[in-house]
Amino acid sequence: MIRRILLGRSGTELLAWVAMVILVFASFTGAFAEEPPSDTLKVVFIAYQNPGKVAEDLKPVVAYMEKTLGVKVKDYVATDYAGVVEALRNKSADMGFMGPLQYVMAHKYAGAYPILGEVYGKKASYVSRIFVRKDSGIKSLSDLRGKTIAFTDPLSSSGYLYPLDLFKDKGLVKAKPEDFFRRVYYAGGDEQAIRSVLNNFTDSAGIGQFAYSLLKPAERDALVYIGESKPLPSHCIVVRKDLNAGTVKAVQDALFALNEGPNTGLLKNLYGVDGYVKVTHKDFEEVEGVAREHGFIKGE
Repeated sequence: MIRRILLGRSGTELLAWVAMVILVFASFTGAFAEEPPSDTLKVVFIAYQNPGKVAEDLKPVVAYMEKTLGVKVKDYVATDYAGVVEALRNKSADMGFMGPLQYVMAHKYAGAYPILGEVYGKKASYVSRIFVRKDSGIKSLSDLRGKTIAFTDPLSSSGYLYPLDLFKDKGLVKAKPEDFFRRVYYAGGDEQAIRSVLNNFTDSAGIGQFAYSLLKPAERDALVYIGESKPLPSHCIVVRKDLNAGTVKAVQDALFALNEGPNTGLLKNLYGVDGYVKVTHKDFEEVEGVAREHGFIKGE
């Protein structure tokens, strides 16, 4: 069952919250010289479902990284999406697994940069979808006027920014989602959001397409999607700007090597990805533009 703690925020409260996060990040203006290699690598992971389960799933990957890199890996799973950005900003993490929106904010306000992007089904991109119950009578996005929706997190790319952009593109949301929906919830994870629809807690969910796979086959039959966003880059692996270059290359090589060879099976523990592709900031410029349009990034 989905956690019953679904947190609703008004548009005004959300904008104030985002502004506060941006203010904190913007206060970080120092430039660092590259650090020497360390015997410990601090890694933060994003939680798309129960953080405890994610942490357990990642244990074989952490063991692989320690053996391959020859360093101690200190890992933890962030309980909210802003946490992965802040971890890179304040150096409590050297690298992080995160979504596109969190990355462009980490790049803007902390100088972080991506080294690998996730691949699913031979694609390094995916879409957001609006899910409803098949028996709800809801057939189109406009049918959701005055109803409820669950998003993942206010700093989620596929679980907030791109679904919101879809509704704005259709002319249904003008300024804030509460102008169109009766109530907006932030469920804390993809699985929690999609289960809110399955269990009739909300009328709809705006989440990434792969949230569907987190349900059992019999459960999936109860849902259908009625809208789809434009493609966005898959989640990525990001490092803080001053991390030793040798360490960065070693990490990139170690994880990229999972694409083939005896350790390929570990990919199922890394969010079920099919592999990795090397990426740069240029691959996320469109996300950066959407984030700026919706007020997540200020200035040029």
